[in-house]
Amino acid sequence: MSTTEITNKQLPLKLRVLHRVRLAIAVIVRFFFNLYYGNEGEKIPPITDHILKEPAVDVAKKIRNKEISSVEVLEACIRRIKDVNSALNCFVEDRFELAFKEAKDADALILSGTKTVEQLEKEKPFLGVPFTTKDCIAVKGLHHTSGVVLRKDIVAEEDADVIKLLRDKGAIIIGLTNVPEICMWWETHNHIYGRTNNPYNTTRIVGGSSGGEGSLQGAAGSIFGIGSDIGGSIRMPAFFNGIFGHKPSRNIVSNSGQYPIPETDLLHSFLGIGPMTRHAKDLKPLLQIISGENASKLKLDEHVDIKKLKIFYQIDSESPLTDPVDKDIVSVMHKVVEYFEKQHNIKAEEKKIDKLRKSIAIWLTTMKTQRKFGELIMKKESVGLILLEILKNIVGLSGNTFIGLVTALFDYTGVKFGDEKYQQYLKHREDLENVFKNILGDDGVFLYPSHPTTAPYHNEPLVKAFNFSYTAIINSLGLPATTIPLGLGRDGLPIGMQVIANHNNDRLCFAVAEELDRAFGGWIEPQRS
Repeated sequence: MSTTEITNKQLPLKLRVLHRVRLAIAVIVRFFFNLYYGNEGEKIPPITDHILKEPAVDVAKKIRNKEISSVEVLEACIRRIKDVNSALNCFVEDRFELAFKEAKDADALILSGTKTVEQLEKEKPFLGVPFTTKDCIAVKGLHHTSGVVLRKDIVAEEDADVIKLLRDKGAIIIGLTNVPEICMWWETHNHIYGRTNNPYNTTRIVGGSSGGEGSLQGAAGSIFGIGSDIGGSIRMPAFFNGIFGHKPSRNIVSNSGQYPIPETDLLHSFLGIGPMTRHAKDLKPLLQIISGENASKLKLDEHVDIKKLKIFYQIDSESPLTDPVDKDIVSVMHKVVEYFEKQHNIKAEEKKIDKLRKSIAIWLTTMKTQRKFGELIMKKESVGLILLEILKNIVGLSGNTFIGLVTALFDYTGVKFGDEKYQQYLKHREDLENVFKNILGDDGVFLYPSHPTTAPYHNEPLVKAFNFSYTAIINSLGLPATTIPLGLGRDGLPIGMQVIANHNNDRLCFAVAEELDRAFGGWIEPQRS
């Protein structure tokens, strides 16, 4: 019996019944999805260019030292994208021609000898390194749709701040990756570019909203990626695709150039743009760059002594609206706890934070604004027009996705922005944040699932809608969090967890990620054909 089932005996009868009915439906749906999809999917080709398996910082070093050229690295990325994209549909728009020019310029600068290797490392630490980002982060000259059909012809006129900062440090943006409609669902699918598939099993989802980026990084299609996260949009795709992904502390990385633009300061604090990588050692230097002037607040250069960390963990949110945590994830989290005790003499303390049961209610309520969700995806919106569009969707005549329309419809239900109930949930959010601040201090980390299950089948999230609460609540609290891959489960799909620290203590997350990358092997190359 799972932890959730045991503890939920304490819940009201109505919630216990709801929990069991929901789980029964999920089991039945899984049975039919298994019959429909099977377990294999389309296999992607093996990685033939070894440079794609190396950390971004090592690739940059080899380029500076003339061991490989930027053009050669770019060519390797393009070959890999072309090899896998027919199966994965993760990469949606390129700027290869401009990227080649920038790569040649980078190589010319290195060969000119006008700057020493040390100067290049200091001034342009990622010189000549190709990277990608998601469609909702603006790249000058490329489409900026956020998966919304109404925006299919919109082209970004300038780079988002994070793209400018990375390009200033020598990195080369080579293209865009897929997102869900308006970036507000945890399966990546829209009616412009279609659905994205998981590199470990193409019948499974990649997460969202940085799902295309997660898929491409898992398949080693670019050297590193940049995603954004308002409810788990970096960490869920990182988890499902077996890579590292970091959501920074609130208000550290600029959201300028992101669409949709958060309407309130509170929502700005939920949204974080961060790195997605195959190697933990790349997270810190990338965050150092994209944090811009705020980097000093994070003290990223300050040494972290693992042995002096306090470690806390919780296996399950114990919410009746989420699935029990898969036994493979439970097992590997216990192995991590055991590892820290054996290797560093750290006795991790298990927590039962009751307020985490309210995670989904807190996030959904505090995400409310005066603007209706439907206004972002429809020319005109009302309950009647949304219902009509749902009918059109069923017969394949809508530009909107089904889940986008359902989300727009649900915007008319529940708590209203600014009312008494809304204020109560703001207080719940504040109370839970204080709980974490008191537990973590400046030397503590909290281990928690990134998601309760491995990557579901396509469309299966419809019957597991609230499983994203494990990541979403951390956005509400503004805490930094890193998803860490910890091997493959019994179904051959990635498993792992997230590590959370107190505000502006991102460096603690990175220290734990690098430690566990070495100890558990980190990213594993997807199945070979």
